[in-house]
Amino acid sequence: MYLIFLAGAIVRMTGSGMGCPDWPKCFGYLIPPTSEEQITWQKNTVFEAGMIIIKNKELFVAKQDVKTGENFDAGNWKAYKKHDYAKFNKYHTWTEYINRLISVVAGFVFLFLIVGAYRFRKENKAIPILAFAAFFLMLFEAWLGKTVVDTNLTPEIITIHMVVGLLIIALLLKLHFIISSKENLFKYNALFNKLLLVSVIFSLIQIAMGTQVRQFIDEQVKQLGFENKNYSLLNPSFKFYFHRSFTIAIVLVNLGLFYLNQIKHLGYKLINWIVFLIFLEALTGILMYYAEFPIGTQAIHLLSGAVLFGLQFYLWLQSRVVKNT
Repeated sequence: MYLIFLAGAIVRMTGSGMGCPDWPKCFGYLIPPTSEEQITWQKNTVFEAGMIIIKNKELFVAKQDVKTGENFDAGNWKAYKKHDYAKFNKYHTWTEYINRLISVVAGFVFLFLIVGAYRFRKENKAIPILAFAAFFLMLFEAWLGKTVVDTNLTPEIITIHMVVGLLIIALLLKLHFIISSKENLFKYNALFNKLLLVSVIFSLIQIAMGTQVRQFIDEQVKQLGFENKNYSLLNPSFKFYFHRSFTIAIVLVNLGLFYLNQIKHLGYKLINWIVFLIFLEALTGILMYYAEFPIGTQAIHLLSGAVLFGLQFYLWLQSRVVKNT
């Protein structure tokens, strides 16, 4: 799942989201084209049914297997109406294709997961339920991925795409927690637990605001062009300023958790990684704004946020068990 987040982050960082204009194939190919000649109409050339070409800055789909003649025969082609994005960049195409391949591999892993989880249906019904729920959301993610392409990267759908990914991570971590050893290695502290709940709520607010800022950037990029992405935050909205300033509250709360964990010897090792990721998130956010999106910062920022959410959720599961015992 985290590899999918990383691949998706690289797709967004490089502007490769429309590298494949169709789904699940890419320009009608199972293996994407590597040159523009493959998707450009040419005379005396064979195109298989379903293949997509670019002609006069428009997309056309072959109705059936066809061998072209001297002139373009519109009867053999139908216009691709789902969107009007008709550009080819082999690097964008293969970046998006690799993103899809990782998702397919993850899908097979999920199949093995639900088969294994079903064996425990009599011992603990929660195990197969969580596994099937995660697999169902993976199928929903696949449908969302298709919708993202069909709507030419509608920002709201991209945001939902990410949020559902976080839900899948939460389900998998809950499943992992159920089958893991529950040795009591931690100590209970009421203030720590209250601060942890505040920290989780703050992170959810920050992620929600971050997706709104991301939507604003996406809209600006559409207007200015991906090559002018560095100008997309020249006139940011209030949501950006809230997202930036709210980081201070998140840092303070989590430093409080780190301090309590140290002086009370509570034993929560995950808090060290959480604090590290929060500072990494803050650093990459600063670099994106003040250094005009240095290469890699967007991917690190997004992936760190996903990992941070997972660690905080798992720490909450640990602390809840300690509180109940």
